[in-house]
Amino acid sequence: MSDLIDKAPHCDQQEALRCTAITRLLTPEEKDLGGFAVRRLMPSDRLASVGPFVFFDHLGPAEFASGEGIDVRPHPHIGLATVTYPFEGTLMHRDSLGCVQLIRPQEINWMTAGRGIVHSERTPEAARESAHIMHALQLWVALPEEQEETAPDFHHYAAEDLPTLELEGVRVRLLIGSAYGTRSAVRTFSPTLFLEVQMPAGSTLPLPEETDELAIYLVSGAAAIDGQPLAQHEMAVIDTSRPASINVSEASRLVVLGGEPLGKRTVWWNLVSSRRELIEKAKQDWRNGHFPQVPGETEFIPLPTQRGDHD
Repeated sequence: MSDLIDKAPHCDQQEALRCTAITRLLTPEEKDLGGFAVRRLMPSDRLASVGPFVFFDHLGPAEFASGEGIDVRPHPHIGLATVTYPFEGTLMHRDSLGCVQLIRPQEINWMTAGRGIVHSERTPEAARESAHIMHALQLWVALPEEQEETAPDFHHYAAEDLPTLELEGVRVRLLIGSAYGTRSAVRTFSPTLFLEVQMPAGSTLPLPEETDELAIYLVSGAAAIDGQPLAQHEMAVIDTSRPASINVSEASRLVVLGGEPLGKRTVWWNLVSSRRELIEKAKQDWRNGHFPQVPGETEFIPLPTQRGDHD
């Protein structure tokens, strides 16, 4: 699992104001998903979630030759919502509701699995006609217990639906939730925060306040949080009981995520639930072909024989 290092400071009274707000640093584990690799930050054996987020994958930037691409075959989900956000490149989403959606950079796909949905994610044919780059994040948001078995649903949000702020030269995109006096259009089931931040060299940004749990992931560049360095591809879990700021020494891109924690969840393969019996039922249903099919798809990912990689 990922390497998580406790960084909780031990300060005397005179040093208290100089202590870092970072409580933990998480470095990713590389996962091969069949033809392409991702950096996985969650789930980890020591960090199960940040707010409602229970899963965090960073893909790329990955270079694909002409004729190649990503082919994630149909697979099931329950008890969660998937959030897909490309920085570069395109993906074609298809699901068992009949939704077919091309997702472009700076757009969000929010797919609510609820009691059960099946989807595939593939590089579109047009993109395969030449060499191309794919760079994206995919996160899973656990659903509150009372909505775990809600009807599945799908929403796509275009780039213009997601507000952008300029704060003293720092560009902040409100992907999910509210911060800095602005709210995203993305509908959620519980308080959730997800921001993309692009910072020029030498800039500083105060972190959002009034968020129960918070983490920062450095996509690229060089940053520090209250003077504590954050390396590229590290995730810092933040002490939200005190104000904190990010400053960067070079142009940097990072994401901020968090929100209200929802309690313990079991994550098995692509299935998430507060109740183990729902996981077991979903496993049996997928094994027996009882999930709905994705129109136009004939392939599928078999149920792992043991606890396996997430797809």
